[in-house]
Amino acid sequence: MANVVHNSEPDMTTTPTNATQAIETARRVLDLEAKGLQQLSTELNGSFTEALNILANVTGRVIISGMGKSGHIAKKIAATLASTGTPAYCVHPGEASHGDLGMITRNDAVLAMSNSGNTSELSDLITYTRRFGIPLIAMTSRQTSTLAEAADVALILPSLPEACPHGLAPTTSTTMSLALGDALAVALMEQKNFQPQDFKVFHPGGALGNQLLRVSDIMHSSELPLCAGSTSMTETILIMTQRSFGCIGVTNIDGQLTGIITDGDLRRHMDTDILSMTAESVMTPAPRTIRPSALAAEALGQMNESSITSLFVTEDEMPVGIIHIHDCLRAGIA
Repeated sequence: MANVVHNSEPDMTTTPTNATQAIETARRVLDLEAKGLQQLSTELNGSFTEALNILANVTGRVIISGMGKSGHIAKKIAATLASTGTPAYCVHPGEASHGDLGMITRNDAVLAMSNSGNTSELSDLITYTRRFGIPLIAMTSRQTSTLAEAADVALILPSLPEACPHGLAPTTSTTMSLALGDALAVALMEQKNFQPQDFKVFHPGGALGNQLLRVSDIMHSSELPLCAGSTSMTETILIMTQRSFGCIGVTNIDGQLTGIITDGDLRRHMDTDILSMTAESVMTPAPRTIRPSALAAEALGQMNESSITSLFVTEDEMPVGIIHIHDCLRAGIA
């Protein structure tokens, strides 16, 4: 008798994609998840404020934990909080039961995530927070669940169907969890008055870091192209040529910047006896300037708006640097 081979794997045979049906499916998923977000927004209440106050006043770190898909969302929320001024990290509930509970101190607060609120892997973590008086915030869709009843504050998600056609794969629920985590992070940013310069500390690399560079980070602060108003144009042009910025700043007797001479100014005076003139008589008064603490992106915007290639950097009208459009481009600001 021939051997019969039994294939226990599920039938995963796919059919050719129907473009219209695929788009309808995508729209259905997006509409269901959007409905979840809208209802979540409508149902926000005082529990959100209570949770926010706990997180804002914690002297240690915010510990976020969840199992399965909730665990993946927990990692993202922890990363968002940590990058926006609220120290946070994710602890896996299974690992917590095998020693990682030692990472959590009495100065911390815990945000535990579970759609059902009855995830067994969270039980040791819940017990630990209750034993040591560690604030516990629940994020779940069931008010009567073990997690919600044990927590100091429960953030209850609307009980809506998952976008999965079988109602099983976490989709709508994880989207709401992620959005609620973002809402907490942004509300904390505003409460702590977290500014772009603070953001730069945690995002020094990549395109975002480049956008947050300050003028002082990339400006030239030595051998500035400067001359007094009484300087002859012969010497003025010589200094311009040596400094290679295509311009020169003109200062008064107190060293304050009062004007600028550019290559364009030189061309406009070609029909005059320019070499017999002084810098003050050729300069364009009241030039555009920028402060050292301004974002470099702001400097680039000013140069583009005024169709110029350089800006003097001043403090109390005193020139402390110069920034060229090429400096911005080299730094990746565009």
